[in-house]
Amino acid sequence: MAEHTGESYWFLSVSALTTFLACITIFLLVEITRRKRKEPHRLPPGSRGWPLIGDTIAWLNAVSGSHPSSFVEKQVKRYGRIFSCSLFGKWAVVSADPAFNRFIMQNEGKLFQSSYPKSFRDLVGKDGIITVHGEQQRRLHSIASSMMRQDQLKTHFLEDIPAVMLQTLSNFKDGEVVLLQDVCRKASNQIRTSLVAIHLMVNQLLGVSSESEVDEMSQLFSDFVDGCLSVPINLPGFTYHKAMKARKEIIRKIDKTVEKLVHSKEADTAGNGVLGRLLEEESLPNESMADFIINLMFAGNETTAKTMLFAVYFLTHCPKAMTQILEEHEKFAGETLTWQDYKTMEFTQCVIDETLRLGGIAIWLMREAKEDVSYQDYVIPKGCFVVPFLSAVHLDESYYKESLSFNPWRWLDPETQQKRNWRTSPYYSPFGGGTRFCPGAELARLQIALFLHYFITTYRWTQLEEDRISFFPSARLVNGFKIQLNRREKDPPQCQ
Repeated sequence: MAEHTGESYWFLSVSALTTFLACITIFLLVEITRRKRKEPHRLPPGSRGWPLIGDTIAWLNAVSGSHPSSFVEKQVKRYGRIFSCSLFGKWAVVSADPAFNRFIMQNEGKLFQSSYPKSFRDLVGKDGIITVHGEQQRRLHSIASSMMRQDQLKTHFLEDIPAVMLQTLSNFKDGEVVLLQDVCRKASNQIRTSLVAIHLMVNQLLGVSSESEVDEMSQLFSDFVDGCLSVPINLPGFTYHKAMKARKEIIRKIDKTVEKLVHSKEADTAGNGVLGRLLEEESLPNESMADFIINLMFAGNETTAKTMLFAVYFLTHCPKAMTQILEEHEKFAGETLTWQDYKTMEFTQCVIDETLRLGGIAIWLMREAKEDVSYQDYVIPKGCFVVPFLSAVHLDESYYKESLSFNPWRWLDPETQQKRNWRTSPYYSPFGGGTRFCPGAELARLQIALFLHYFITTYRWTQLEEDRISFFPSARLVNGFKIQLNRREKDPPQCQ
């Protein structure tokens, strides 16, 4: 009897527990269903990586190498082209999806806004075109676009660029060993090159052509750029502190130039660069004007200088391309180049496009969701860090065959040409897109084409040291690209 009672008690206990668990399960299923009905979206799949540091180390290891999208590619294989991860202590949504990247760029100021580290914001300035939002951003972008429209390129810029190129390139002696890096601060026994791009920027933006003034601005700007992704500690000995000092001195020089132009009796702005035209055509406070010029210098120098450098680097390792581009430019040797000449440089444009695809400076964009954003089956919560990884699309085998190879001829292929419109194509976005599309894109391409013209028709060169590309903390060649220059005489054109 006692045994029977025990069995009954055990049976009732198990039945009660089963019923309880069944009720809990039903409740949870109902709750989950209710929540799904209420909020059918979810964050893209992914993982948080290591505690605290998340995926930051893996991310930095990838962008410090020659294949910056390698981390993204691994995540894409696991989770798809849109995924979540933890970067710099913050939850992030990363995209290697062309359509979503374009969606983000087209909704700038509406659903998303630019988001940069403190050091970067402090240095480029609160009133700069890169960091401002809303109506002020649209106004500054409109001013910049107006200053760099095609008729300005054909007159002011096309006249100035060749003079600066020839002045800079004439500084090299036959047989001279140089580091063809935009900023070279190696050991004292290595020679530092003139900074072609910053020379152009200073000349075109400030109207300054004095070599000593350009050199001084070049060094200041070098210190400035180094601090843009540094730890924001404003104490002596820290990169950020040195960069902030450089920014202060750059602003002082801009203000000095403004004062000089304002008090000048000459009404004509010719020779006074963009700043002169800005003073004449626009009304901006001095502080905003300084930030505006700094932003243009930063964007122009980073895009132009690095692409010049990378183009020469890629051509050096592709003799067939070097021979073809040299043949194209020898047709214009000794002539004053016109806009029509520039537009007929078909293979040069292919080299520039391929250089920007492989070594584009804007490899990713930094954005933040302004509100909860629904996209497909996902929801991106307000305040979430959003990273359109443009380079991951540029190096995707699905869109570009042998994507890691330098192949400028790919841009002559009809299938690839459909992706080529760098103003609108979701597959090729070296200059960003939407309301933050780079207003100096055509100017940058013009400068790169003219630099290649004067450089490759003036010199042969030999690479003296192995090198590789790195994209962190900024795009560069790790060893500065050490080469020996020899002037072209009557020797057959060649590149070793």
